[in-house]
Amino acid sequence: MMSWPDFAYKQIIVHQIKGRGEKIRFRADNIVIMDSEENVILQHTCHRLFALFIIGEISMTSGLLRNSVKYGFPIVLMNGSLRVVAKFNCAAEGNTLLRRRQYEDGGRAFAVAKELIRQKIANQMTLIKELRRLSADNIEAVNYLRSIDVDCAEDIHELMGLEGNASRVFFASYFSPLGWKRREPRCKRDVHNLLLDIGYTFIFQFVEAMLSLYGFDLYCGVLHTFFYQRKSLVCDIVEPFRCIIDQRIRKAHNLGQIDEKDFFVRNGMYMLEWRNQDKYARLFLKDILSRKEEIFKFCQQYYRWFMREGDISSFPIFRIKGA
Repeated sequence: MMSWPDFAYKQIIVHQIKGRGEKIRFRADNIVIMDSEENVILQHTCHRLFALFIIGEISMTSGLLRNSVKYGFPIVLMNGSLRVVAKFNCAAEGNTLLRRRQYEDGGRAFAVAKELIRQKIANQMTLIKELRRLSADNIEAVNYLRSIDVDCAEDIHELMGLEGNASRVFFASYFSPLGWKRREPRCKRDVHNLLLDIGYTFIFQFVEAMLSLYGFDLYCGVLHTFFYQRKSLVCDIVEPFRCIIDQRIRKAHNLGQIDEKDFFVRNGMYMLEWRNQDKYARLFLKDILSRKEEIFKFCQQYYRWFMREGDISSFPIFRIKGA
């Protein structure tokens, strides 16, 4: 298993395709990205590569895919809308004891689900409380979030209902200066819903890569239960970390980094101009990578806790800091 010093040494590369004919090749233990005229655009040693994200259309060789397995880094392909279209080498194999414990559950799944939602709501509350000026609506939202007791939920459906109510109140309060209407995942009704989708996609992929280091069955969740082709465990573990993206979008709005001219509308949905994709990808990744140690250690501790069959009181905790 990868230790923190090993992980800290690694880097994530995000490359947006700038023109037709770009290629990725493997050369002397290096990833090399070249343009149509064979000029080197980017070169990076595989020994320090944790994950490679490619935005746009590109040609890859079978040698590259073999070496991604050899050096243990995933390749994530995203289209022009920053939606993941394919992933290679994203899972460790052979941890049968871990997977057996996942399937057997041992009655801990619901307790874990409650803890993840408890942490998510606590982080939402922190983001609001750390605003410079608290309005009456902000204070009311904090009081409402504080009043939610996830332990009162008797099943997953009630727990998801509490989480949904908490998120509705949080978004309305935290994003009020942005002209917030409502959260509509994947509908792209406005710029901020689109950016939430994009940011959550990046944090999802990062958490997935973390969990894959240990060989979890990513489809076996505790909160988002079994559903065909849904990586429910990643959906679960990402919950406490969504606040990183929420915080970044509010900061970007306050700093004037979100420009309506970067987007266009097609069939009633907001889309991001291809030439501006790299701008927003780097915006989100900067914040994610600034917290990579916390995310790595959370997933590492979750694995150790899971294998120890520890009590919920020793479950790992992520707390957002600095609004």
